[in-house]
Amino acid sequence: MSFFRSALASIAVAGMVMSAQVAAQTPSESKADDAAKWSAKEWKKAKAGWAKNNKEKWADCRKQSKDQGLSGHKSRTFLASCMTSSS
Repeated sequence: MSFFRSALASIAVAGMVMSAQVAAQTPSESKADDAAKWSAKEWKKAKAGWAKNNKEKWADCRKQSKDQGLSGHKSRTFLASCMTSSS
């Protein structure tokens, strides 16, 4: 019976560790492709940071999004990808 309890305890600990890692992720750690899934609060925080820290790139990315006629989640995904790209 102690083997069973040890195995069960190990599984429970592994599950807690994995769920803690998922919960610790922030929008900045998420892939740009997941920007469409960010909450409004997460999106506003990211936008504010990009607009403040890199005004020229933010303006260029927004112009590209507008020129492509993107809106909503497609625009979010594009802007996040554009802002996190190295160029």
